[in-house]
Amino acid sequence: MSDAVVLQYVGFENKGAVREYTFTLRGSGGASSEYFVTIANDAFVAHRVRYQDAPDICSLRLHREFAGQSDHPPSTRFCVTDAELADYKTAHTPKTKPGASAQREDNES
Repeated sequence: MSDAVVLQYVGFENKGAVREYTFTLRGSGGASSEYFVTIANDAFVAHRVRYQDAPDICSLRLHREFAGQSDHPPSTRFCVTDAELADYKTAHTPKTKPGASAQREDNES
């Protein structure tokens, strides 16, 4: 398999306690495979993940699965863990500049 994995986001469905995100991998010769990644609905309610970030988080999970395999992953279904959500949030939260909070406090007085 080549280093570049091209996945197409198809959409999502609410399935009880989870949202299931569907991706299609288009292979050479027109073959395609579907992959499904779920995120627990309570992760959205508890603000551990934003709805608009979910497809990106699921795509990153699939790319990690493909990176760990010499061919296709042995499964087509994956679940995003709370640890993965926390890692994504940490990596995508803007860093505050040193002294920014002190400056804000001065302006509020």
